[in-house]
Amino acid sequence: MKHLKKNLRVLREMLYLRFHGIAVFRMDFFGPFFVDGSLFVIQLLAFGVIYSNIDTIGGWHQGEMILYIGTFSLLNAVNMTLYFFGVNGIPDKVRSGELDLYLTKPVSPLFRLSFENISPGSVPLMIMSICIIAYGAAMSKVQVTALRVLEYLFWLLLMGILYYDMEVIIRSVSLYVVSMARMEQLENAGINLCMKLPGIAFYGVYKFIFYLLLPYGIMATLPVQSMIGDMDYKLAMYGILVVVLFSAGACLMWKKGLKRYNSASS
Repeated sequence: MKHLKKNLRVLREMLYLRFHGIAVFRMDFFGPFFVDGSLFVIQLLAFGVIYSNIDTIGGWHQGEMILYIGTFSLLNAVNMTLYFFGVNGIPDKVRSGELDLYLTKPVSPLFRLSFENISPGSVPLMIMSICIIAYGAAMSKVQVTALRVLEYLFWLLLMGILYYDMEVIIRSVSLYVVSMARMEQLENAGINLCMKLPGIAFYGVYKFIFYLLLPYGIMATLPVQSMIGDMDYKLAMYGILVVVLFSAGACLMWKKGLKRYNSASS
């Protein structure tokens, strides 16, 4: 509890400093909003073209797919707002030796790295995503109840943690190797594919890859399945297990990597 309170105080101070900086450099707000908003609109237009030629994808009709688009977009917006810009900077700090400064501070270096560059520029995209989710739920005629909304929010939280775990694992590779280019290309390819296709569309080896090795395929799929009432207890247990395993893997990889890290002053 004491450790949690200390981290919360540090987070509060980082938020203050970050918002103070954004007030001076306003492009830090409008830049991410313009980029994310453009990608969001392009994705909607792409799905409009797809559904002008087909009726279903993996058994999901247009309403479920709109719900899926909104869910993935919401996860991405939360990611871009809270921790993407912080975690994404880890490889550069490792190469430059700037990570030394974080290791000497009386707070978890990963915690500070993750949340020091919070960007509210994606907050409007969160609002747009929520509107799309509501429209998709109405279009797919989902019976919205308090319990179903709570289940959906629970899976959003878990998948947000999984999203963070994947980013930490991939950036932690910089503590072991010199070049991160291939890992970042792999990440971008996985995310771009799974933003277009829900997990239910994958079969065979592709399902093994995107449900287990690179579980981007479940990030928006499981919340949607919980919302439309298409989730059984086996799938729920599997989703929870994946999050637990990748969270443990992220912690282990980060801690082991720090032991291998050669300080710039050494």
